[in-house]
Parts: sequence; C-alpha cells; structure tokens
Amino acid sequence: MRGKGLRQSMAWIHGWLGLVAGWILFAMFLTGTASYFRPEVTRWMQPEFRPRPVAQSEAARGAIAWLQRNAPHDEQWTIYLPTERTLVTRVFTRARPNSDPRAPRAPRRPEIRLDPASGLPVEARETRGGEFFYRFHFQLQLPHPWGRWLAGLCAMFMLGAILSGVITHKRIFVDFFTLRWSKGQRSWLDAHNVSAVLALPYHAMITYTGLITLVVMYMPWPIAANYPQPAAFSASLYGDTANQRASGRPGQLADIARFVEAASAEWRGARVSRIIVGNPDDASSTVTLLRSSDDRLNARGASITYAGGSGQRLAASPAPGPAVETAGVMLGLHLAWFAGPLLRWVCFLLGLTGGAMVATGLVLWTVKRRRPGAKPFFGLSLVERLNIGVIACLPAGMAAYLLANRLLPPMLPGRADLEVSAMFWTWFGLAGLSLLRPARRAWIETLAIAALVFAAIPIADLAAMRGIPSAPQPFDGLFLAFDATMALLAAALGFAAWRLAKRPIAAARPSRRTVPARPEVARPEVREAADVA
Repeated sequence: MRGKGLRQSMAWIHGWLGLVAGWILFAMFLTGTASYFRPEVTRWMQPEFRPRPVAQSEAARGAIAWLQRNAPHDEQWTIYLPTERTLVTRVFTRARPNSDPRAPRAPRRPEIRLDPASGLPVEARETRGGEFFYRFHFQLQLPHPWGRWLAGLCAMFMLGAILSGVITHKRIFVDFFTLRWSKGQRSWLDAHNVSAVLALPYHAMITYTGLITLVVMYMPWPIAANYPQPAAFSASLYGDTANQRASGRPGQLADIARFVEAASAEWRGARVSRIIVGNPDDASSTVTLLRSSDDRLNARGASITYAGGSGQRLAASPAPGPAVETAGVMLGLHLAWFAGPLLRWVCFLLGLTGGAMVATGLVLWTVKRRRPGAKPFFGLSLVERLNIGVIACLPAGMAAYLLANRLLPPMLPGRADLEVSAMFWTWFGLAGLSLLRPARRAWIETLAIAALVFAAIPIADLAAMRGIPSAPQPFDGLFLAFDATMALLAAALGFAAWRLAKRPIAAARPSRRTVPARPEVARPEVREAADVA
C-alpha cells in the first residue's frame, strides 16, 4: 500500500476484510435475522401444540409438580416460564455429583418442554425450531468454543470493514440516493452502497454488540488475574445465586406461587423469566428467581433468592454498576427481546439489508476483476463458486430445514437431527452440483431452486394441516404470516433468477483489427468504483 493515500489504503483493507470473512458473515446475518422470530418459528414447527395462556404462578406449579415426580433428588432444577411468545415451559435438570469433591460438575440434562396448563410434556413433533438458527448464527455448528471464536473473529473483520468503508466512501450519503440498473460494475457498487448506508447504524450496532456479548470469552485475562474462581466474579457482579451446600436432612419446598408473586411485587409488577431451585429435596433448598427483561432494554435482569422451605428472603442481586448496566444494554440491543412486533419486523428487514450488503460486496469483488473474453484466474473462479455456494445455496438449505419439518413423519424418532441434516445436505449438495455448471447458469439455477423450495413451504404447510385434528386453522395469524413471508422470499429469489437470466451476456473483447475509439478520461464515479471494489 506504499504510495497510496488514506482512502485507497482503506479501500484495500475494506475489500480484503470483507472478502476473507464475507461468506461466514452472510451465513451469520441470515440465520441471525431469522432468530428475531425464533419463538414463532418454533411454534410453527410444532403445529400440534396449541397451549392456552396461563398465569406464571400456575405454570410454575405445574413444572415443580412434574419435576418432583421425575427428578426429585437432582442437585438443581432450572425452569424457564412461558411468555406471550413462547407459550411453553422449558425445564432443565442437573444430577447430583458423586461423593468425590474433585469430580467435575455433572452436565445439564437435555431440555424438557412442558404444557403450562397441564404440567405434562408437550405432545408434539420433535424439532429444534428457531433455536437452531439462533445457535448456528454464533456457533456455526462447530464444537464449543471454536464456533464462537470463529464468529467473533469474523465480527472483528466486519467491524473493520464497516469503519474502512465509511472512510473510503467520501460521497457515501450522495451515493445513498443513487441506484442505477443494468450498468454492470457501477450497478453492483450502487447496490452495495445503498444496502450499507440504508442501515449503517444498525450494521455497526449489531456487529459491535455481538462482539461485546462474548468479549469475556475472547479476553478472559483481566478476570483470571483478579478472580481465581469464576464463581466469585459472577457473584460480585450479579449476586450469589449458587446453591447452598446440602445439609443431608430431607425437606420440602413451599408453594412456588408464593415466590413468584413476592418477586413480581418487589419488581413492581415485572414478570419472572427463570426459576432456579437448588437441592430441592433438602432442608437447605434455595429458590432463585430472575426478572424478565422483555419490558426493558437491559437484558440482564435482577435476581432474588429465597429459602425453599420457609420462604424467607435470603439475598438479592446488587444494584448494577456502570459496567454491568452497559453489558446488559449491549446484550439487549443485540437480542432485541424488548422489541414489540413492529420493531421486530423492522429489525428483520434491517438484518436482510445486512445480508444484501455482504452479498453485493462479494459479487462486486468478482465483477470488478472479470474481463470479457478472458479466462478467469483461479482466485476469481474460487471466489465466484464460493459466492454461489453461500449466497444462493444457503437460503435453499434454510428453506429445506423448514420444509423437512412438514414432510417428515411427525413421530419419527430422531426427526430433529434429520431436519438439521436436511439443511446441510441441501446446502452443500446444491453447492456441489453447481460446480458442474457454468457460473452464470449455476447462479440462475440455484436461485430458482431456492425459490421453489421456499414456495413449497406454504403448500406443504396447508397439506400437512389437514392431517392434524388439533392443527390451527389456515387463517391463524402466526401461520398465515409465516407462510406469507415464505411466499415473499420465494418471489424475491425467483425475481433474482429471472433478472439474471434476462441480463445479456457481456460482449467479447474486441479483436486487434478493430479500430480503437479515442481514449477518454474515466469519470470520477467510475474511478471510485474501481478503487472501492
């Protein structure tokens, strides 16, 4: 970069940071955007389950009764109470450790979903629902913690690309109002600029907050230097919610509704999101309740701990300091639990613009380097094939995940894993088949296939509903909105395939016998397009 100015250097950084991490960032944007509606996706993927809303105290009683029957001697129970969006109680249990004090703590058992009204396990098809998209967008289906490390590294690249892109585009706000069609490289640059500037604050916010939420994992050294035990650090910030040591004397829990009502009253009507019961069958049992954060920006709620047998208030989380308050707000901004339906749709659309920004940037890199009539070099061919395999084939895989939910038999064992396998087989299989086709035809065909898979989802949904007696009606609000969204996505992908098929093939390079036209000085906007790409 010697001899180049600041903007040219930033353009080089912007292009290569975006290219190296672009494909993973596109996958993170797409699955993260779908996660704004993860409870709704889960409800759509379990159409047999039609719960009726109940009070939180009633849902807590049902969960405690089920746990006392099925896991009475476990060390810890964790209960996630239903909300207006989830409508289901989620419970986890942890087995009591053996007598060896050096033995590691037993892992948490798999999740059990309970009907809030009956307190019995949900009778519906097995699925990971929207939780799969949420976990994938920051773990990338890799073993812990490697997926989170890779996602964090890509987020750092994204933040650098955003900052360098702002410095590079001196006409950034002018270009926001400029979108020229059928102009080749200039059109791709315009699309990249518009999708970037339209939601620039959102892109910067979602990237930075996503990075900050896992910063303790990326930079653990200050905590390790000051807190030899990780539990001590957590207790100093959020209060000591750990289980007291079991006394060995049998005990019985008081009515859980007392704790829920007392905590809600202390929080001035705020709801309880989670209940943690330690040593439930012991005389020294504890009940910790955590405040819901769906009514405020800070995603880290307060907590209150009670004695399980007597109901005596033992402790509460300390008032959050500036660091804890900031971390909670950062997490709340990233997850958007506080958002109502309208704001969630706004975040969803802004997330799609983030995916469009990354996709147009990746395509722009290849468009700038392609020469009509010339054989593409290896790097160009590799990037173009990766673009097809991610930008066009990943949406088809996500649609296959949803479609498999309707096509697989509802009570098939292991169907949740089969749904996930359907996504990856479709994604990678379609990407592999695209290698057998010319690049232009591969773009058209993979986009068209993705459109067909999305279009098949509402059809399969309507067909499957006829065989389920308790299924929702076709005009149920959530199911109607979901199917309409799938149809709109199918139309958008189909339009992209049609538009690409109608675009004329670039003319071959003129022969040597052709009399060259008088050279002209490149216009400023064309020079800028070359620099940025």
